Amino acid sequence: MKELITVIVPVHNGEKYLEKCIESIVMQDYEELEILVINDGSTDGTAVLCERLHERYGCLQVTALPDLGVSAARNRGIEQAKGEYLMFVDADDRLRPGVLRGLKEQLVSTGSDMAGCGFAVWGTQEEWETLIAEGRMSRELTGMQEAQTFDGSSYLREGILRGNTRCWSKLYRRSLIGPVRFREGLTVGEDMLFLVELLPRVRKVVETSYPGYGYYQNPGGVMQRPFTPAYMDQITCWEMAGERIVRQEASLTPQVNAQIMVAVMLTVGKLALLPEKERKKAQGYLQVCRKKLKGLVKGKECYSYLPDGYGIKVRMFAAFPRLYVCLYRLQKERREKAA
Repeated sequence: MKELITVIVPVHNGEKYLEKCIESIVMQDYEELEILVINDGSTDGTAVLCERLHERYGCLQVTALPDLGVSAARNRGIEQAKGEYLMFVDADDRLRPGVLRGLKEQLVSTGSDMAGCGFAVWGTQEEWETLIAEGRMSRELTGMQEAQTFDGSSYLREGILRGNTRCWSKLYRRSLIGPVRFREGLTVGEDMLFLVELLPRVRKVVETSYPGYGYYQNPGGVMQRPFTPAYMDQITCWEMAGERIVRQEASLTPQVNAQIMVAVMLTVGKLALLPEKERKKAQGYLQVCRKKLKGLVKGKECYSYLPDGYGIKVRMFAAFPRLYVCLYRLQKERREKAA
């Protein structure tokens, strides 16, 4: 008998996306499947849709929470899961054919604790259907059978510290997660922090290149929204993760500091795009960002780990914050007009 896989789907006001997400999971070629939909305080028609999906699919269970956030929703799913393997799927995303079976086979054949795959970005139904067709024609040729394995330390260096910070697109052994949970109250960067806190329990990780997870470029998603105070969470999460990482491997301090710098500059970019009135009210956040950055810019080693162009951005904002914000806005406006 196949071992049970539990797919945890947190949803908040996702009536436009949830049904297609669930269909993509149910249609996987893996029979021993449990789907846990955690309805986190939705105020649209999500609750009614959840009940309809529960009636349609016997493997689907629904739990309602009073808008506690995505971390609390995922944690509730972990606690309720019966599967020996767990996966997280966001309600506006979808799974490409064969990815559950493929990840399970890789996880078992390599003796890994976690199996990950790549992801493909889509924004329209036409783009999604194209991805499905491509997957059916060339799944074996696009990397599901090609895999690379890591121990915990190498996965930190080659994965997390190089941008593979997503909790989705991965299949976990339940025994790996154990008592580890998502930090509740954090909404940006919480998945990266979850992975870092799993690392001490990791023996082996396997990653495939097949883009088996369909990431929806949602214009209303967290990363696409204007700045809110919650956006500072990505800095907080990297600082918390950095403390754990450096405590275990002090030599990784430059890499960690580079990630914190990137988080700061991404936040500054969000602040810069606020309307003038709101930007003035948010000056305190800009000051916090500059203070954090100035504490890091003296470490020259970290600059070699920054993405292209970030070294100039970091130095300029640290020295001339108002000028940087002004130039950033102008550049974005010109790009939008050109598009």
